[in-house]
Amino acid sequence: MRDESAVTQKYDLVVIGGGSGGLACAKEAAGYGAKVAVLDYVTPSLHGTVWGLGGTCVNVGCIPKKLMHQAALLGKSVKDAAAFGWSAPPAELQLNWHQLVTAVTNHVGSLNWGHRVALRDKRVTYLNASGTLLDRHTVLAKDRKDVETVLQTDNVVLATGGRPRYPTFAGAELAITSDDLFRLRQPPGRTLCVGGSYVSLECAGFLTGLGFDTSVLLRSIPLRGFDQQMAGLVVSAMENLGTRVVRGSEPLRLERTAAGRLRVSLTPSGDGQPPDEEYDTVLLAVGRDPDTRRLGLDALGVTTDRRSGKIVTDPGNRTSVDNIYAIGDIVQGAPELTPTAIVSGRLLADRLYGGSSQLLDLATVPTTVFTPLEYSCVGLSEESAAEMVGGEDQLEVYHAFYRPLEFIIPGRDTSSCYIKAVCERREPQRVLGLHFIGPNAGEVLQGFAVAMRHGMTMESLRQAIGIHPTSAEEVVKLNISKRSGRDPTVTGC
Repeated sequence: MRDESAVTQKYDLVVIGGGSGGLACAKEAAGYGAKVAVLDYVTPSLHGTVWGLGGTCVNVGCIPKKLMHQAALLGKSVKDAAAFGWSAPPAELQLNWHQLVTAVTNHVGSLNWGHRVALRDKRVTYLNASGTLLDRHTVLAKDRKDVETVLQTDNVVLATGGRPRYPTFAGAELAITSDDLFRLRQPPGRTLCVGGSYVSLECAGFLTGLGFDTSVLLRSIPLRGFDQQMAGLVVSAMENLGTRVVRGSEPLRLERTAAGRLRVSLTPSGDGQPPDEEYDTVLLAVGRDPDTRRLGLDALGVTTDRRSGKIVTDPGNRTSVDNIYAIGDIVQGAPELTPTAIVSGRLLADRLYGGSSQLLDLATVPTTVFTPLEYSCVGLSEESAAEMVGGEDQLEVYHAFYRPLEFIIPGRDTSSCYIKAVCERREPQRVLGLHFIGPNAGEVLQGFAVAMRHGMTMESLRQAIGIHPTSAEEVVKLNISKRSGRDPTVTGC
């Protein structure tokens, strides 16, 4: 029941959701002189985990994930050091989980504080409260103590992001998600990562690298929506580095044993009934759902997708209610990526308060999967490109297997280090998709993403002069097509 004595405040814009997109939109709007409020509230996970301002990316996503990925890479580098003449014995290498979690949490905390300072500097009102739409111009804010504030506003931006999905099998509540992993007080021990999503593979990858016995459970294909040749190479690289991959099953039930471990029973696979196994930690990463439960969308008639529950918008982020907008992971069809949410939020504020008409261009959005051997891509997968141009025979795909120089002396496996450019077959062979697996993949591909936005062709790619010796130069040296049937393995310099 609404508190009729709640204080009423008036704003030009209320942003519900303090993640990357919402904060970007709020600060940009304030820069035009708009009076802005940001509401942000984190519902505790099933295991009680909460966090500060900044959304999924800062707190339980990109930032802590990348730091733990880096910790795993450092461990591998120390083990490789002996091949380069260093005498530190790898047997003495031990991970202090508590120290790692503390370091990561401290950095995240500094980012939380930085966001609060940035809002203050822009004169944006911040309320640590949930937001519910009472009507198209009224938002009810409720804080942790159930203290209510009513906000009158001209425009509303919904930017509440998503939360991990919990399946319905028996005992699922005993498992954790990525909302909990980065704040575990005790080492995760033997871990099962459930799902073929990038979240599952990234977590499994760094946990293996940190020395934990880790398995991935794949019901079907890995990295759905990504190029499947590249996805297969990513998983192969993980297996070569020690991650066990269990295929064709999904959890049937989880049970807590007397010793405190989790006994996992799986559904039958093509090879029969897998045996029950015990783990210390089970991590669910089977997808994410929009965090819209508190928003009051149905009462206002805000249209959502029947299957996904995400909010339907026009290209300008406008919902079915003309002064209510949505950005980020809660938008149907939008990439679940921090940079696109940020740009979407800024462009929306520019249109609302800066007289702009520019829309977000999603044609060439780059992204990276931070598995132990990183995978970065921009543009279309080979499958999507073939569908767009009318079949594989209308494509020319240039590719190469290469050996990163830094992998050679320590004898690292390079069988998954692979690049391909998916191009139109007809001249001038416009590049439709560029894919790279190898060290520092995101750093390698960011610049090529700029070129892709400007219509990069194979001719322009070949005319570029590479930086030697780097893995990135192998991109501009691509010259062997799949159609030719020639061996794409790079030899020499």
